[in-house]
Amino acid sequence: MKQALQKSRIPEDKAFVAKALVAPNFDKHWHFHNEYQLFLVLEGKGTRFIGDQMKPFKEFDLVFTGPNLPHLWRNDPQYFDKDSGLMTKGIVVYFGKDFLGNAIYDKEEFEAIKTLLQKSERGLEITGKTNELLRGQLEKLLDSKGIDSILKLLEILKVLSESSDCHPITQAGYINTNKESEKDRMSKVYEYVMENFRQKILLEEVASLANMTESAFSRYFSSRMNKSFSEFLADVRIGHACKLLHEMDANISEICYESGFNTLSNFNRQFKERIGVTPLVYKKDYFKTLE
Repeated sequence: MKQALQKSRIPEDKAFVAKALVAPNFDKHWHFHNEYQLFLVLEGKGTRFIGDQMKPFKEFDLVFTGPNLPHLWRNDPQYFDKDSGLMTKGIVVYFGKDFLGNAIYDKEEFEAIKTLLQKSERGLEITGKTNELLRGQLEKLLDSKGIDSILKLLEILKVLSESSDCHPITQAGYINTNKESEKDRMSKVYEYVMENFRQKILLEEVASLANMTESAFSRYFSSRMNKSFSEFLADVRIGHACKLLHEMDANISEICYESGFNTLSNFNRQFKERIGVTPLVYKKDYFKTLE
């Protein structure tokens, strides 16, 4: 896919950038960029969207994304309330394809890292012992300078390249067909859905945000997300319901309506189709894991 010229997140005199993020909420705009990105959530909750996948996130969520893979870490609504007192914290690392010149792609010694970078094109969620190990290494990377910082980043990539805790995020074969000029359009759609999914959302409302007819928007959205808009909206609502089942001492009916469903029967049916069990069984199974 041909990309418009983008300003790099990495200064010309730097090989890479590692920085701490502290703000009331993470960047709420859906976007993609030319750099590889490693992102660790230290504080904050919400829903993350990567390529064609969405999933709740919380502290210690760790993801490695390749160039031009669309992503968004959207915090829960309370993080946008100026009186909530909530904050988000994270560590982000950016590095380009030319991080070490052509060595990564040409030299035998970097074969494992080259394979890792190829896998990151689908996005990688890092869990387990590797997640725990890299939390400390990323903290140390923030305080490193000069050649020490390069060595620490290489050590992080080495750990990732040898780990079995790196899990693909997008579906096999996913391709970002979005154009640079479409970022604002899709960002508006995501933001509108996340602010209004508890209510009835009409296709014509969302299509108008994108300045399209309903049929044109339906084709456009499906081609970019590998799913219809109605499927995406249902996924958002079910994802929110899963979070409420974890966090709220509420009955299934309350969670149903709080998640944007009009009837309990429809909620139960769609939940079971996507999750594999009913909401009640899901809730019981979750709390069993905490005992």
